[in-house]
Amino acid sequence: MDDRREAGNVEVGTLLPRVSRRLERPQFRPWRGGAARPQPLVRPALEWPAAYRLRMVIGDLVCALVASAAASMLRVGELPRAFAVVVVMTPVTWTMAVRLLQGYQGRHLGQGAQEYRSVLWAGAVLLGAAGFTSYALTLELARGYVFLVVPCVVVLSLLLRKGLRLWLSSARAHGRYRQRTVVVGTVKSAGELIRELRRSPSNSFEIVGACIAGAKHLPVVEGVPVAGRPRDVTLAVDFSDAALVAISGHPGLTGKELRQLAWDLEERHVDLVISPGIFEVAGPRLSIRAEAGVSLLHLERPVRSGSRLMVKRVQDLALAVMLSLVLLPMLLLVALAVRLDSKGPVLFHQKRIGQSGQEFSIYKFRTMVVDADARLSALASLGHEVNSVLFKSQHDPRITRVGRWLRRFSLDEVPQLLNVLRGEMSLVGPRPGLASEVDHYEPDAMRRLRVRPGMTGLWQVSGRATLDWEQTVRLDLWYVDNWSSTLDLLILIRTVRAVLGGRGAF
Repeated sequence: MDDRREAGNVEVGTLLPRVSRRLERPQFRPWRGGAARPQPLVRPALEWPAAYRLRMVIGDLVCALVASAAASMLRVGELPRAFAVVVVMTPVTWTMAVRLLQGYQGRHLGQGAQEYRSVLWAGAVLLGAAGFTSYALTLELARGYVFLVVPCVVVLSLLLRKGLRLWLSSARAHGRYRQRTVVVGTVKSAGELIRELRRSPSNSFEIVGACIAGAKHLPVVEGVPVAGRPRDVTLAVDFSDAALVAISGHPGLTGKELRQLAWDLEERHVDLVISPGIFEVAGPRLSIRAEAGVSLLHLERPVRSGSRLMVKRVQDLALAVMLSLVLLPMLLLVALAVRLDSKGPVLFHQKRIGQSGQEFSIYKFRTMVVDADARLSALASLGHEVNSVLFKSQHDPRITRVGRWLRRFSLDEVPQLLNVLRGEMSLVGPRPGLASEVDHYEPDAMRRLRVRPGMTGLWQVSGRATLDWEQTVRLDLWYVDNWSSTLDLLILIRTVRAVLGGRGAF
C-alpha cells in the first residue's frame, strides 16, 4: 500500500507521518469536508497532564515532609524509633491517600473542586489511619503530633493546588496547555457548545475543527473551520492532531456508530466527551444512572429545603456572630467617621425584596448625602450607568468623602450582619433588589427570589459594579441552582480578595 496518499492537495505522508500511519488502517474513508479543512500539524500535542500531575505529586510529598518535620521539631526530647518511622512514612501515606480518593485522576486535573475535595477527604482518611495504626500496632503516637500534621499538610496541599491552578490558568490564557478539540454536532448545538467553551479565557479547550451534520457547504461555525460531517470525525482528528472529541446535541450518530467512534478514538489515544446540552449546571448535580444497560444522565433538583439548608443557616449564624465580635471596634470608628463627615444618620435603611418576594429593611452605613433619593432622577441623564437595571454611576456626586472610601472596601455593607442574624439575608446569595427593580425582572430573573439574598455573591467576586445586568443575572441564577456550603466558603474567601483589591466598587 502506498504510504503517500493524498487528501485534496495535501501529501499527508510527507507532512505528518503520524497521520500517514493512521490512514493505512482499513477504517479510513475519503475526505468529505467543506472548503475549509484543517491543516496537518508537524508538532506533537502538548502533554500537559503528565507535567501537572508530576508537579502535584512532588508537591504533596514536600508538603507532607514539611508538616512532619515541623511537628517533630516541636516535640521535646528524643523521638522513639517507631515514631521516627511514622514521620518518614507520612509523605508516602499522604500521597497514597490522595491517589485513593482520585486526587491525581486525569479528568480532574486543573478543575479545582474535585482536587480540593480529594485533599479534604484524604485528611480525614489520614486521621483515621493514624488512629487505627496506633491501636492495632500499639504505637504510642502523640495526639498532638497527629492533630498538628494533618491540618498542616491539608492546608499546604490546598495552597499547592491553588498555585498550580493559577499557573495553569495563566498558561492557558496565553494559549498553552490546551487540549486540541474537534466538536461534533448540528450547526445549533455545536455553535452553542463552542460559545460556552470559549466564555472563559483560561478554558482548557482549543477548538480546531467541527464536524457538522447536514451542512454540505458551510465553511465555518463560530469561526471554527468545518472539517466535514460526523462520519468524518476520525479523519478530522488525524489532520488536526486533536486530543479530544466533544459531541454536542444529537449529531445523527446512533448508539452503534458512537460505540464504533469510541473504539476508533481509543486506538488513537483520543478522549471522547459528550455534552448533553445542559449549561449553567454544576458537576455535583449531574450523575450517570444505569438502567437496563442504558446510561442515563441524572440531573439533581436544586436544594430548596432539608438538612443542607439547615447547615447553611447554622453556618451563617456562626460566622455572623464571629464577624460581629471581631469587627465591633472598627465598626464604632466607622460610625464616628460617618457622623463627623456629613450631616445625617449613621445608618441607612432601605426596603428591599428578599426570599419569596418578602419585603424587609436592609441596613448599611450611610455613604451618600441625606437627600440622595431626591437627586436620583436628575442623575439619570448623566449617562454614567454601568447596569441597565441597577443604577450605578462611577462618579456619583451624592457620595460623601467617607462614603467613597467605605464603598471601595465594602465596609458600608457590614451592618447587614444584623439582617443575617435576623434571618432576612444570608452571607452568600443574590443581591437583594429594590421593589422598582424587581418590577423590571424577566421571568428568569425572578428565580433569584427563591433563596435568601446575600451580603456577597458570585456577582461581587466576579466584577461587582462593572458587570452589566445580564452578567449579574447569569451569575446569580447559577448560584441559585448550584449552591452548596463548600461553594459559600469559597465565595467568602474570594470576597476578601475582591474587597481588598477594591476593583469594581463605586
